Amino acid sequence: MGGRDHLDDAPAPGALRRRDAVIAGHLGDEATAREAKSNDDPAIRASAYGALARMGALDDSELRDALRDPAPTVRMRAAALTTERPEVSPAPLLADPSDDVAETAAWACGEDAAADLDTMACLAELATGHPNPLVREAAVAALGAIGHPAGLDAILVATTDRAAVRRRAVLALAPFEGPEVEAALRRASADRDWQTRDAAELLMDPD
Repeated sequence: MGGRDHLDDAPAPGALRRRDAVIAGHLGDEATAREAKSNDDPAIRASAYGALARMGALDDSELRDALRDPAPTVRMRAAALTTERPEVSPAPLLADPSDDVAETAAWACGEDAAADLDTMACLAELATGHPNPLVREAAVAALGAIGHPAGLDAILVATTDRAAVRRRAVLALAPFEGPEVEAALRRASADRDWQTRDAAELLMDPD
């Protein structure tokens, strides 16, 4: 009985292979990481891409392949990895059918201050129209981080969304000026959500 219990506690083979892929990234074991990249298990593939990136062995074409992986887990990891690869844009994943992937892609786009107008248009569409509030919140935050005037209208719309998105939208107004921004901050300073009020008051009186 004791032996059977011990075997039941042993890690599954998939977990072991994923662990090996992660460790490969720390040891610089490129061969193990590349082998794991073609594994049938999406979690192992995602770990493999992360391991290759950690050791500086992931090239741009491989990362683009990861962005097109059939598994959301891998696409989400790939989107996060683009933040350190300026030549590879996560923008194509803003329209991903997986909310988790779209949310991660929006965050990653916000890490690129030089995002193009097409990307900002996609972020604005997510910020004002995506059914998942987490995606809307990530898109609003990205527009604020980029700080381009093209994103302002969507941020202003988001200041009327549900509380979590409103709070994020108010903070996203930080790079902007103008009467419409001031009006939005005044409205937010009387918001029923105290965190939204605090965010607005902070921006209205930064000292």
